[in-house]
Amino acid sequence: MPELIICDTSCLILLDKLNKLDLLKLCYSNIYITTEIAEGFGKTLPDWLIIKEASNQALQQTLTQILGRGEASAIALTFDIPDNVVVLDDLKARKIAKSLNLKITGSLGILVKAKQQGFIEKLSPILEQVQQTNFRIAENIIRKILATVGE
Repeated sequence: MPELIICDTSCLILLDKLNKLDLLKLCYSNIYITTEIAEGFGKTLPDWLIIKEASNQALQQTLTQILGRGEASAIALTFDIPDNVVVLDDLKARKIAKSLNLKITGSLGILVKAKQQGFIEKLSPILEQVQQTNFRIAENIIRKILATVGE
């Protein structure tokens, strides 16, 4: 059974720009976001996204002092949902999540998983599209990703 994920705003925005938002529901059983993430996305949300608030508002407020509201709420929510993976692209948020021993992936990890599960035929054209957005990705990372999926 696919994992449960808590998705940050950047992943929703990128996948929406690529017209690939549906990959989330194909790859994962439940996709959680918070109100802060929904507001940051700023568009009508698909009905398969589950909006849930973190119960530990003190932790969320503390994290908001060093991270964006979306990242802070996503990390705080991870403590309420067992066996989840949090999707974060922001480097500082990823470092904090790692320090808290959370399971993490990023938007590119979602694309790799979709390719590995057969929901994407070729990843290279999608990565070219990613490069046309404001999503920063180093050339060596692209090569590493393509090698991982055999392209």
